[in-house]
Amino acid sequence: MSLLNDLINLNLSDATEKIIAEYIWIGGSGMDLRSKARTLPGPVADPSKLPKWNYDGSSTNQAPGDDSEVILYPQAIFKDPFRKGNNILVMCDSYTPAGEPIPTNKRFNAAKIFSHPDVVAEEPWYGIEQEYTLLQKDTKWPLGWPVGGFPGPQGPYYCGVGADKSFGRDIVDSHYKACLYAGVNISGINGEVMPGQWEFQVGPSVGISAGDQIWIARYILERITEIAGVVLSFDPKPIPGDWNGAGAHTNYSTKSMRNDGGIDVIKKAIEKLGLRHKEHIAAYGEGNERRLTGRHETADINSFSWGVANRGASIRVGRDTEKDGKGYFEDRRPASNMDPYVVTSMIAETTILWKP
Repeated sequence: MSLLNDLINLNLSDATEKIIAEYIWIGGSGMDLRSKARTLPGPVADPSKLPKWNYDGSSTNQAPGDDSEVILYPQAIFKDPFRKGNNILVMCDSYTPAGEPIPTNKRFNAAKIFSHPDVVAEEPWYGIEQEYTLLQKDTKWPLGWPVGGFPGPQGPYYCGVGADKSFGRDIVDSHYKACLYAGVNISGINGEVMPGQWEFQVGPSVGISAGDQIWIARYILERITEIAGVVLSFDPKPIPGDWNGAGAHTNYSTKSMRNDGGIDVIKKAIEKLGLRHKEHIAAYGEGNERRLTGRHETADINSFSWGVANRGASIRVGRDTEKDGKGYFEDRRPASNMDPYVVTSMIAETTILWKP
């Protein structure tokens, strides 16, 4: 095994200019990450300089068997924390051979919204709080829970410390450092209310990069849990009953909101979000109705509300924002399994472009 470790940790730059690029894309379910690697002649820093590639879309539920070729367009480059050196992770999106985005390519439409001049002028910032649950591989039961049984009730686990309160910290910390190494703007981590559940935050990120960074951070986490022999779940309500669900609270601001008098812009934006509540909920993740019940720090899925420092509202405005008269707000509705390309671009579209 020590020889295997030595080989995995080989520094390629000692022997060759060549690098390994891991091309990453989203599969047919909209949540399954796929990746494969190729050798390139030397280091690359600009995604437009990377070659396009293809894959068998019939094996990812993205194309029929008789016309299965799907083309990968490289969109963003990150350093590879697993292979290190000059090796890279490449976030891609998927197209037909004719150059049309395939139906599951949500990045294409998001990029169109984020390149609209009105949106560019507003410099939309996002901070996304990605919650997730770690499960035991053989039982699919949360890490640290007795098999087939339950731990003590919620209370001691949120940001908890100790072997009876915190489960999986080595995975969480490895992920934190790997994201920083890769160039993801990860801004923090914490243990969540339900034992075995954790959160990482990414941001502030501008425009389309918010989606790229969340997807790469998810990919890195999937790879680390794979190494640890633990299953990663983004289910919004992994355990029914009196246990918190998992969300992806999305903090948002525009230039106008961050400037003096921004609180009025924030209130107008929240009003618009309320008018499109149903459309947003439909795009905010599958199974969210099991999470948004009006309990466990959520608002009921069928009603829209906002409040200052209110974690039971659809939209929360922070005390500092109220006091300063400018800042940001938090959309608490997105589920942990939401597509960040969809959620971030939809918030920008509704608050900046949409005219009710």
